[in-house]
Amino acid sequence: MIDLHFHSTKSDGTITPKELALLGKEQGLSAMVLTDHDTLSGVSEFIDAATEVGIRAISGVELSADVPGKTVHLLGYGVDINDGPLNEALAKIRNGRKIRNNEILAKLTKYGCFITMSEVMEFAGDKELIARPHFAAALIKKGYASSKNDAFARYLGRGGIAYADRFRLSPAEAINLIHAAGGVVSLAHPYQIGYSTNELHDFIDELVNLGLDGIETYYSHHSYDMLNDYKAQCYKHNIIPTGGSDFHGENSTNIKLGVGVGSLNVPDSSFDSILDRINLRKKYKSYLSETY
Repeated sequence: MIDLHFHSTKSDGTITPKELALLGKEQGLSAMVLTDHDTLSGVSEFIDAATEVGIRAISGVELSADVPGKTVHLLGYGVDINDGPLNEALAKIRNGRKIRNNEILAKLTKYGCFITMSEVMEFAGDKELIARPHFAAALIKKGYASSKNDAFARYLGRGGIAYADRFRLSPAEAINLIHAAGGVVSLAHPYQIGYSTNELHDFIDELVNLGLDGIETYYSHHSYDMLNDYKAQCYKHNIIPTGGSDFHGENSTNIKLGVGVGSLNVPDSSFDSILDRINLRKKYKSYLSETY
């Protein structure tokens, strides 16, 4: 059993990278990938801790891509954490978050929700990466929202009174950056995009043409029909069915590392297929450099 999608205190989780590795060992996981939002800052700590307890691990990151009217998340696996262009893009994305956060705070104040950035930062493990879940926690503490879902529905989500957009990469830019950094790309939790089945299939076709390597098929909130549909799409395009819990620690609702809501079981073969594709890409890159 493995988990290829979860978050630490370096983005919007509540457990440190090292503690996640130890928790994974307790859960009996054989392979793990930390996929914090827009940062690679926790990867080295996590891989060191995972290796020490006998868990296979590679680098990971989750990027938001800009699609008109939609939010698309892409998971990058096996990237070089020191890659210059990727880190420059991540820094630009994080700066976009800071600009967006100031807009959110101003809108909340305008509509009578008086919270400060210091109060929001109380819930962030990494003070350099403040995300909407941290705003949600502050709104709940001050009594402006009853739950995370309520905070997003009324204030922070798309259509909420305090919603503010931020800089995102295009899908093509995100895929190219991850590939150039030596990684592979999987489409995270496809149902969350909000497309109909036919629209989603068309979108997957587009992403595959851009170089998509996988689809997050096994996921905490995927139904049986979703699971089978995404498996079929992976088979159709000869790409990898990946999977993960999307665990955020205390910020998760009834989700546990490795097992999601209790029934998640991501096969080890997904991790092996990712490694195979990473190695294949390395060989192809080496061949091109020698040929040209």
